[in-house]
Amino acid sequence: MKKVLKNVSFVILLLKVCIMFGQETAKQKRIIIDVGHGGKDSGAIGINKIQEKDVVLDIALEILSLNKQSKTPLNIYLTRYSDTPISLSDRSKLAKVLNADVFISLHCNHSNNPNARGIEVYVFNEKSQYSENSIWLAFELQASFKRQLGFESRGVKFANFQVLRETLDYFPAVLLELGFLSNRDENNYFSNLNNIRLSALSILLIIQNY
Repeated sequence: MKKVLKNVSFVILLLKVCIMFGQETAKQKRIIIDVGHGGKDSGAIGINKIQEKDVVLDIALEILSLNKQSKTPLNIYLTRYSDTPISLSDRSKLAKVLNADVFISLHCNHSNNPNARGIEVYVFNEKSQYSENSIWLAFELQASFKRQLGFESRGVKFANFQVLRETLDYFPAVLLELGFLSNRDENNYFSNLNNIRLSALSILLIIQNY
């Protein structure tokens, strides 16, 4: 049975963010958003030729924009702000230099099966002092996309991705696969600017509550 992604009101989600931003926090955490791929590395290519590197950059820039509009903005940094290639090792090095409190790597998925769909969130497959916080963050992210936007959850998974491996002992880190560009519904979803904003808001809500 075809699952329809929710047509959520941007205003409703924005109101939630504004309420949360109105609450004073004792310490603003330093958030690193790792924007996947870039330059000649397009990442996944969608049915209508949209590219993973562009989708995740659009979402990351929207997170920055929404954050700046708040009364008490968080300290959010991106690993890239334009269509530039950044090596995996440089991404983790940057997060360490900035003394991150949390690291979120943004990606989109692809499969040879056009029916594959949903959100996946990865944490590193070995334990560290930050494992519990990473797992909590991963569950919150996949739950938010399922609850707020209607995406299927493919669960929290464990993997040996380089950016997770190299940040294991420094701060909580997750890698977020935002849906399948090889799936027609999800490809079309991320081709819509309003849905880019909704995705950014959903991530920002979780970051603010972290």
